[in-house]
Amino acid sequence: MEEGLFAGWLKQPGDFVSAGEPLFAVESDKITMDVESLDSGVLFVPPDAPVAGGVVLVGQLLGFLLAPGESEPISGASEPSRDSMERSQLNSQSLPEPALPAVAAPEHSSPKAPRNSHSPITPRARRVAAELGIDPTTLIGTGRGGRVREADVRAAQPLSSSPATSVPISGPRRTIAARMLESQQQTAPVTLTSRADATALVALREQWKKTTTSAPAYTDFIAKLVASALRQHPLLAGRWEADRIVLPQRFDLGLAVDTPHGLFNPVLRDVANATLADLARQSRQLIEAAQTRRLRPEQMTGSVFSISNLGSFGIDAFTPIINYPETAVLGLGAIRKELVVTEAGDFSVRQLMTLSLTFDHRVVDGAPAARFLATLVQLMADPPAELSAP
Repeated sequence: MEEGLFAGWLKQPGDFVSAGEPLFAVESDKITMDVESLDSGVLFVPPDAPVAGGVVLVGQLLGFLLAPGESEPISGASEPSRDSMERSQLNSQSLPEPALPAVAAPEHSSPKAPRNSHSPITPRARRVAAELGIDPTTLIGTGRGGRVREADVRAAQPLSSSPATSVPISGPRRTIAARMLESQQQTAPVTLTSRADATALVALREQWKKTTTSAPAYTDFIAKLVASALRQHPLLAGRWEADRIVLPQRFDLGLAVDTPHGLFNPVLRDVANATLADLARQSRQLIEAAQTRRLRPEQMTGSVFSISNLGSFGIDAFTPIINYPETAVLGLGAIRKELVVTEAGDFSVRQLMTLSLTFDHRVVDGAPAARFLATLVQLMADPPAELSAP
């Protein structure tokens, strides 16, 4: 993370802030994070501090925490020095969580380090300039203090001879693109498809709809069945790590959620041991948080297997992409009524769904993956009693 959007203060200027209290919010590429204060003091926000919706850089000073009775600092908020930016970048390479803008105690005794006037450009803008072959020293920056930003570099890109319409690439879109490319480069994906009889699941959901106003979604039912199948075939929930394959202690499943901001993959916890009602509550809360960009980082990590449902869009079968470093992902197609021939030779109308399983062939061979899929198909045709409505 090199920059983000300042989403606003969670405390008012003049409020006393205790260490550990949420202080301000920052939007990263995919989520909005409430940042807790590391220290205690009275919040002072300088007149030139960033406003909600403004871009802030890693290490940028947002405000001050003053000791009770301490006078307000003379200097206001400013951009970070080159040294502080470099330290933030080094820290971001070694820490699992992104660096964030700072709220600092005033340092009256030590002046700020001067900016490097020879390179007033953000690291991201510098990379884009190199990719496009543009000399950044020829550009006029629109950032604070004349800093050249990525938008300045892209604006200087020569236009093609033919007219075209372009759409800016958002932060979430860049993250999604990077994750998809990483998956394709780091796995050996193979996709199997199978037809499953979902008639019993449809009947179960109708029972739930008669007894509660918040019936589980089909994805909730299938998540429970996936966890049961993974108990019998745990290799599908394993992951390749160096010289070994690590198997999970519990089954936390990722749930692909489509939002106006892009694709999110929040995690359903301990699915095998959760009741269907609890699982339905979990998924509703996660989907709502994803839609409003209020997912916390810990709500999107730790999954061992993912589920992607495109059935509501009328899609029958597709090739889902593995959420690396997971080993497999299950795609759910539309449920359709079809006329089938029974074993007795009669005709029957059944509710059928196509399942698409993509797995990493480095970890799992075709036959074990097929056995997992066959187990899931059998569980869908004859679901356990624990999925029945209360």
